[in-house]
Amino acid sequence: MQLCQANPALYEAQLADKQARLSALLGVAPTDVRVFPSPLAHFRQRIEFRVWHEGDDSYYVMFPPGDPKNPQRIDTCTIAAEPIAELMEPLRQVILMELLLRRKLYQVDFLSTLSGEMLVTLIYHKPLDEEWIACAEVLKAHLPIDSIIGRSRKQKILLERDYVVERLEVDGHTFTYQQIENSFSQPNAQVARQMLGWARRCAEQVEAGDLLELYGGNGHFSIALAEYFPRVLMTEISGASIRSARWNLAANRVENIAVVKASAEQVSEALHQNAATLKQVPLRDYHFSTLLVDPPRAGLDELTRALAARFEHVIYISCNPETLARDLVTLRQSHEVVDVALFDQFPYTHHIESGVFLRRKA
Repeated sequence: MQLCQANPALYEAQLADKQARLSALLGVAPTDVRVFPSPLAHFRQRIEFRVWHEGDDSYYVMFPPGDPKNPQRIDTCTIAAEPIAELMEPLRQVILMELLLRRKLYQVDFLSTLSGEMLVTLIYHKPLDEEWIACAEVLKAHLPIDSIIGRSRKQKILLERDYVVERLEVDGHTFTYQQIENSFSQPNAQVARQMLGWARRCAEQVEAGDLLELYGGNGHFSIALAEYFPRVLMTEISGASIRSARWNLAANRVENIAVVKASAEQVSEALHQNAATLKQVPLRDYHFSTLLVDPPRAGLDELTRALAARFEHVIYISCNPETLARDLVTLRQSHEVVDVALFDQFPYTHHIESGVFLRRKA
């Protein structure tokens, strides 16, 4: 398939293939996989392009998977959110006309929101000076760009701020999230809304107890689930994500979540040892019934898999169905699968985002 282009005619077939693959990996019937589809086009709120310079021309390129020496020119991108797709060519034209912006420009990153807020990062292989800043200010004033970041080796120049603010409508609530440039955020905002809705349906089935979230990121799930639990303890290892999570807690006026900088392994070890505290947080004040995990592609480590067996409920968000299937071999010894969901975060690719809700066996 052509890079950066949506192909609606293929969508249903590729989604059915993902459903079949996920059901086979997890050992459930395809009809037992709840499917949450993506918009057919203009679904990515963030996207990155290398910049190729050829004579008097400069243009966006992408590389086919596994083929980093084969740049493909990208003039339009129908998978990008409409504000990004509409900005790409006007931005390129301005860059072509202004040597200070064009010279040694290596990459352009776009980050947008459903409301159209736009952050553009220009990455260079040269130092950035006051003349570049003046040109970038003019660029920002003349195009629909809310913030510009200039990056070079050991340089990060902000024209406005280094984040956008996304607002997701779920179940009649508006959840507000700071999404920082160069940090993880769900790229498909419409599917992210559906993921939060599914997780909230899982939380509604929990009768009592507190929530522990590992790999909490910027608080994306904890904030949306907080109303279903007396207390929430969210852990995350990235300092930038921790700062963003605290910003999001304040923005959403959520007061029952404690955020701790700690790895899943550190949390698992502390709970296995019945430690009194974790980074000054009194663990004995919590009565955990539910564990939410959203691990990286490697899945859960052995200690965390063992920890999960102690929880009445587990909500597992996965970006890798192979490691999810591996982890479920252990979790099914103590838990039963209640619900399986496929979230099509990445249409027209082989990538599968999924969720599994488990309840401890009687």
